Amino acid sequence: MIKRTGIATMPLHGGNAPVWLFQRMTSLVGVIMETLCIEFGPRELLRRLSDPYWFQSLGCVVGFDWHSSGLTTTLTGAMREALKERSDLGLFVAGGKGKTSLRTPQTLLEIGDREGLPTERLIRISKLTAKVDNSAVQDGYRLYHHVIVFTRGGHWAVIQQGLCDEDSTARRYHWLGEGLTSFVEEPHTGILAQRRASTLNLVAAESDEIRRLITELSRRPPEKNIKELKELMNRPLSSHLNMPRRHYQILQKDINPDRFYTVLTRTYEQQPEDFERLLEIEGVGPKTLRALTLISELIYGKEASYRDPARFSYAVGGKDRIPYPVDVCTYDRVTDAMERAIKRAKVGQRERLEALRRLHRFYTRGDI
Repeated sequence: MIKRTGIATMPLHGGNAPVWLFQRMTSLVGVIMETLCIEFGPRELLRRLSDPYWFQSLGCVVGFDWHSSGLTTTLTGAMREALKERSDLGLFVAGGKGKTSLRTPQTLLEIGDREGLPTERLIRISKLTAKVDNSAVQDGYRLYHHVIVFTRGGHWAVIQQGLCDEDSTARRYHWLGEGLTSFVEEPHTGILAQRRASTLNLVAAESDEIRRLITELSRRPPEKNIKELKELMNRPLSSHLNMPRRHYQILQKDINPDRFYTVLTRTYEQQPEDFERLLEIEGVGPKTLRALTLISELIYGKEASYRDPARFSYAVGGKDRIPYPVDVCTYDRVTDAMERAIKRAKVGQRERLEALRRLHRFYTRGDI
């Protein structure tokens, strides 16, 4: 499994891609995806989409802004439109931005009915990956975009993005089903983001013990948890010198113990067997997990990980005239050349795709 992580600042940009550019992006993204499927197969395309560097590069190749949050939403939208005309590839996209992302389960059911595919497992995967990045990794970003790309064989990749209102930046999360052994321990293939000082990471390997304790606490009678949470709230900061100051700030700002009774009653009634099942319970969100984390630290002295999983930075050019304006004539010639190469490859004449491969070897060998 490709597992590369990175750091990049992606400012939130409003507006939409110009129609003339989005139409060309759809065409070029389509031929790039089709070429990859012909050369390496759909599963290799999923692997590459799960790599944040490759995904960012793809968005730049087709002419979008190198540093804009819109690259994610526009590129996945272009992929969705391109695949509508390429059903023979056996690749499908569900989800999108805002309300469209909330309709992902319904879209998956519709695709399943139309194509004769079982999508119940993919619906669970879609919901669980969103829950992890919105609740189990608390980095100041709330999800507003969610897309799942999958094959007829049930292989999948997820690309989702959150926004931070405080500094108007975006964070993108990548998932790959291949080789994934756990949704709740180091599951990401990569994250592109601005580095943040305080990330509560409940899916870090070092948070294994805290995940177990949180799950145990969720199975206790809710009255007991709420009583201890209120005691924690009412103590002065000086009595918690062993706890990070940010915990106190989070409590005062975000947590009202009286509001947790309903959700803690639900967890008590369902008795989740592990942290993954706890995440799937309706109503268990960032504040519930944060409250249970604080109680765990107070009672057992176990701290969760605050290690931000993003590690390196990466960015390239786009439609904002950097490093140069989009050359429409060249754009159209490239798309047309690739489309003709694909058509010839489908009838057994692969010399043009072979030429692309030789050109790649020439440039990557360092001869220029």
